[in-house]
Amino acid sequence: MFNKMKKEIVIKDKKIGFNTEPYIIAELSGNHNGDINKAIKLIDAAVISGADAIKLQTYTADTLTIDSNRSEFLVKGGPWSGQKLYDLYKQASTPWDWHPIIFEYAKQKNIHCFSSPFDDSAVDFLKKLSAPAYKIASFEMVDLPLIQKASSQNKPLIMSTGVADYDEINEACDTASKFGADGYALLHCVSDYPSQPKDMKLKTIQELKSHFNVPIGLSDHSLGSTVAVAAITLGATIIEKHITLSRSEGGPDSSFSSEPEEFKKLVQDCKNIFKANTSEPKNLSGISKSNAIFRRSIFVVKNMKKGEVFSKENIRSIRPGLGLKPKFLDEIIGKKASMDLERGEPLSWEKIIT
Repeated sequence: MFNKMKKEIVIKDKKIGFNTEPYIIAELSGNHNGDINKAIKLIDAAVISGADAIKLQTYTADTLTIDSNRSEFLVKGGPWSGQKLYDLYKQASTPWDWHPIIFEYAKQKNIHCFSSPFDDSAVDFLKKLSAPAYKIASFEMVDLPLIQKASSQNKPLIMSTGVADYDEINEACDTASKFGADGYALLHCVSDYPSQPKDMKLKTIQELKSHFNVPIGLSDHSLGSTVAVAAITLGATIIEKHITLSRSEGGPDSSFSSEPEEFKKLVQDCKNIFKANTSEPKNLSGISKSNAIFRRSIFVVKNMKKGEVFSKENIRSIRPGLGLKPKFLDEIIGKKASMDLERGEPLSWEKIIT
């Protein structure tokens, strides 16, 4: 069984916990289409959207697979159907010599930047770039040696669950705990591209939170912001979403990525629903309490002399809400006025002989 970890993680200046504003990650992936200028523009788009982080993927085709024409190495189904794994990864990879440029540009733009390493050499490379966190991709959830290596950097770890079952998630969490991760978070993830809302199983977020007691989020491959917003209401504290300059440009991940304006709306929707969902239900103040004036309360509706008896003819429950609450009406009937009272005067206890 996994070792219990922190209920929050900290990436640079940002605390991520059960009741913190959602941390939004813009996944760059291969949507730069081999053009570093597009990669820079995607960072700009993420900054403008209000995202908290830009995330890369650090691998080469040779670190992920081998160049083979055998059927085992052909993608079957989904947006990449028919492609060789080697060719797909070669097309989608972010050149390693771009990484220092991207990390430095993100620093200048005051947006967090980290990556998903896919082998030990990628972890070592990202360490040199002072990556503030490491992300374990969903299909690497069962790669315990990789999780061990990433955890040994003593940085926060974010792990997508993907198709992993609870035993596999437990093993990954236990490895992260044992080998020094500075806390970890789990992202519920449906590994379909794009994911359909009917397949999202969002209640898994609550199950993961209850079972592991660490920050839980969503790696979202659906279109639009609806699913991400729903995830926030269920307790998600991290949202990861792919970003593209334009789906019409194509690219390995463009079909399930958000364009800049869509991504901006997603960030706004997620942060607004978080605020709405965490409003205190009791002891309202400010604008909520000021609207109490539109409630009913008890008023004098006929002029009364001191000592006169209150009745349904001289007091009523009416708007505005400046007098005693209507629930006291029956209690007041039959009691006497402690002073002269005018029609239209709100009733208070000092005006009643009790």
